[in-house]
Amino acid sequence: MSRPHPFKEDLIVLAQRLGLRLRIAHYPPYTSKWNPIEHRLFSQVEHTWSGVILDSAETARWTVERTTTDTGLRVTARILDKFYALGRKCSDGFREIKDQFIRHDLTLGQWNYVVDPNGFS
Repeated sequence: MSRPHPFKEDLIVLAQRLGLRLRIAHYPPYTSKWNPIEHRLFSQVEHTWSGVILDSAETARWTVERTTTDTGLRVTARILDKFYALGRKCSDGFREIKDQFIRHDLTLGQWNYVVDPNGFS
């Protein structure tokens, strides 16, 4: 599991920059049906896309932003045009210091944790 390390390293930097303690709660793989926003919205997006030819990213964004629900939920979308480096590694000392800044919850600790900008004592 080398992929989460650069993400967690970036979370520590973000927490320090904002000066805030961050609580992270991921939905584990294959459990998106329990994500209330995704569950309520994805079927509506799929309905809006029905019959539309998605020939460009701009068409997909524009169509998704037209999506609404009866309860007033609206979609905001943007196209990310940033290039991300492949195979990015975390810094050399990160693995030794990460436990100073990240505390995993007792329940589902792999998916739920707190990042403290000052570190835990």
